[in-house]
Amino acid sequence: MKMREKILLFCLTSTLLALILQTILFQNASSSLIYSQEEEQSSNSLKNMQNEIYTFVKSIESDLIEIYNENDFERSLKNGTPVDQLREEYYRLAYNFAADNFNTSDGVVALYIYNINHEIISTYRRAVTPKHNYPVDIYTDPEQYNSEIVKDYILSNNTMMLISSYYNLHRETNIVRFALKIYDSTNTKSKVGYIVCDIDSKVIKNIMLKYCNKEEMFLWLQPYGDRPVLSVGTMADSNQEYYNNITAQIQRGRLEEGTDIKNKPILFQVDQNKYDLTAYSMMPQSLLKQNQKALTLNLILIAAIMSVIIILLSILITRSLTKPLEKLTKTITEIKAGNTRQRVEIYQEDEIGKLGQEFNEMLDEIERLISYEYETKLLLNKAEYKALQAQINPHFLYNTLDIMSSIASVQNCSAVSELCQSLSNIFRYSLDFKHPYSTVAKEIMHLKNYIYVMNVRMGENVEYLFNISEEILQDSIPRISIQPIIENALKHGLRNIRGEKKIVVEALEIEGKLQIVVIDNGIGMDAEQMNTRLEQNSLDMAENGTSIGLYNINARLKMLYGEEYGLHIESKQEEGTRVYLVIPRLRVDEVGTWQK
Repeated sequence: MKMREKILLFCLTSTLLALILQTILFQNASSSLIYSQEEEQSSNSLKNMQNEIYTFVKSIESDLIEIYNENDFERSLKNGTPVDQLREEYYRLAYNFAADNFNTSDGVVALYIYNINHEIISTYRRAVTPKHNYPVDIYTDPEQYNSEIVKDYILSNNTMMLISSYYNLHRETNIVRFALKIYDSTNTKSKVGYIVCDIDSKVIKNIMLKYCNKEEMFLWLQPYGDRPVLSVGTMADSNQEYYNNITAQIQRGRLEEGTDIKNKPILFQVDQNKYDLTAYSMMPQSLLKQNQKALTLNLILIAAIMSVIIILLSILITRSLTKPLEKLTKTITEIKAGNTRQRVEIYQEDEIGKLGQEFNEMLDEIERLISYEYETKLLLNKAEYKALQAQINPHFLYNTLDIMSSIASVQNCSAVSELCQSLSNIFRYSLDFKHPYSTVAKEIMHLKNYIYVMNVRMGENVEYLFNISEEILQDSIPRISIQPIIENALKHGLRNIRGEKKIVVEALEIEGKLQIVVIDNGIGMDAEQMNTRLEQNSLDMAENGTSIGLYNINARLKMLYGEEYGLHIESKQEEGTRVYLVIPRLRVDEVGTWQK
């Protein structure tokens, strides 16, 4: 079977088997399955809602606990300061506390601070308008503002924060209330006051609405022994009596015997992890029966429709997948037969099209690498030929220069003797092809021999200064890396200037790298153009261009150490030039391991 037929058969068989199996299983246990799923979904939804509400309530509690930072106020409460004095000293405490510790998103509408005798000390109200009106003291009308529950909480030994509510006639909505006891910091069993925070119910209501995602679903929050805090959703009139009965029993603090909270309509509940705030969900049983019937019909219809759709889609998709692959396979076969100029023609903007594009680019890169390798071999052969030419009996040259030096020394021609000795050292160092790496110390010694010869040649009119760090003297460096830079400075920088001529050579460590700088006070150059050519690292430049020495060194360094190393030039016309040589800091015996 071809790939297209395999994919078609697999998709069709898998889809049909899944639909048939699901239909059979659902028919056998649809009622129980729907109820279990609904129970699990409702429980998970309520748990998630409770977790989100818990996070918000915990943040409110954390903000209220900041009252303990009011040390002077706590001390006054502990010392039993008269309420009139407390009101005079701390009348703005509630306002400042609300402004400092709560965000606008917290929805705080009122804040009250009381002593342990339930006497108001400070009040904050966010707005005082006919619509947005909140009590100055929650005890002005205990029944309307449901404040007796706060008193009972203060008198109790409950250490948790109280969550309650009252119905605001002006706003025509429930206001959620939080109350927190204030204890003596030196005696945690002694209560000295408490703080009450009222928030807009919209903050919690928005959380509840996210989880009230079914038609005819009804959610509410209610602490045990208190009135309902908040409710959202739709409730049928026929369920109103059942709802009132359940909430009344919860408010009385006990459920009557024989009351089953899972009786029709279906009721789910989830307690809060820490706070006394239980979430309830109520759903009519008729909704489950409707879902069961609708799902049964839908499954049968889906099974028929999906069978047709899968067949059509499988044909189209497999064709779009296999046709480009067939083209790719055909192209590979032609390339294998010798037609290396052949390329894949796939114009799809998907993974297969990307594969064809990458395949073409790979072929182009292979051809480029083959061409580059051929050119490199030609250059290598040419370099090897030149190296063979340079090695024609070098020992004869060394010995001849040594003999000339000895004869000149005997004849008291010290200048000729020293010149011959320097030339001998230069040739001996330069023609040592067996050891491509040297040390900074040996490279500087070779450079000084070269400088001596050039000073004799140019009449000793160039001043040389060396600033070499001792710690890098034994670091490795490719042979003949500094001398061509000096030669370039003498040839192009200092030749045509009059007056003082100076070259400075510096070698030091910079951020773990070896940096060698050659500075001259010559005529300068176009540094930007030169750096561009050095970055291009063209083999033609290294072979035939001007400043061959610089291009050659740069090419060698990049080939040995990588593209991030090499030469860099800074220069100003008529002021001078700086040539930076940067390579890794390595001992001679470490170079091979580092390159691997």
